Amino acid sequence: MNTTLLKNVGLAVLRIGASALMLTHGYGKLLKLINGEGFGNPIGIGATPSLFLTVIGEFVCPILIIIGFKTRWAAIPTAITMAVAAFVVHGADPFKKKELALIYLLIFVVIALLGPGKYSIDKK
Repeated sequence: MNTTLLKNVGLAVLRIGASALMLTHGYGKLLKLINGEGFGNPIGIGATPSLFLTVIGEFVCPILIIIGFKTRWAAIPTAITMAVAAFVVHGADPFKKKELALIYLLIFVVIALLGPGKYSIDKK
């Protein structure tokens, strides 16, 4: 089989699948932001700014990644959000509690490094 085709299909599956799953986490936080609900302050900038940045990382950027627009740039805030979740929010928790955030972190770092592939708006 054509390895370029497989690479591009693989990148599309990784980027769309991981981002769609991330949206399930981000949607709840978007609703919290809209409803003015409370949120933690893991990096010391205030609850509302922390929630706003989390919504960008878990909802806005995954939409951009799904469609493949500015994919490498969009993957960075998502990866940073997952690093904060793994190492700050769940830093003292057992590995099992932070494992999902670490998996997402790895996936979005790979997307940032490899780009969106051919099947995207960016087409790189």
